[in-house]
Amino acid sequence: MTGLLITLEGIEGSGKTTQASLLHEALQADQIPVCLTREPGGSPIAERIRELILHSGDEPLAPGGELLLFLAARAQHVAQTIRPALGRGEVVVCDRFTDATLAYQGGGRTIPETFLTSLNEWATGGLKPVRTYLLDIPVKDGLERAKHRTGARPDRFDQESQSFFEAVRARYLELARREPERIVVLRGTDPKERLAHQIRADVQRILSGWTPKVQR
Repeated sequence: MTGLLITLEGIEGSGKTTQASLLHEALQADQIPVCLTREPGGSPIAERIRELILHSGDEPLAPGGELLLFLAARAQHVAQTIRPALGRGEVVVCDRFTDATLAYQGGGRTIPETFLTSLNEWATGGLKPVRTYLLDIPVKDGLERAKHRTGARPDRFDQESQSFFEAVRARYLELARREPERIVVLRGTDPKERLAHQIRADVQRILSGWTPKVQR
């Protein structure tokens, strides 16, 4: 076995980015080799694509264009960051991954899931997380939190309606019901310290049966 891929998912304001950072810090403190990354982004080219997706200026971004940009960023991210880190035997902690496409472009944009699944498989080469933490939060609470994020530039998704995010949240929960062994649903409204403890305890259980092995 090589490295492990762990992902965090949720709607805006769910706290997933905070929890990804806290998990990264905890693993570093335990001297476990770890890579913290995000989507869209995570490599120089993918970060440039992120800027196009989130801040496209005055020109509207068509749903198909949005989807293909996400997938281009993911393919580059996997090739340049995630797979090399896994090959070095690291734990990769990723803020969003393939489930985000199924939830946002599938639930929010109503693009057929079978089509999205095949594109995800192509972009990642079939790479799947060993564990996904879904921080679930009522949409109104998440959007209210997102309004008060410090240092965050407003992006295209900040302009979406509450009904859009309700559809995204519903799809996330549907995915979790289908894959309960992989997707752990946590209450995003819980204190961040409690959430961090729950995630860390679960990761410790995963790591207890894992020995890093570097690909040569």
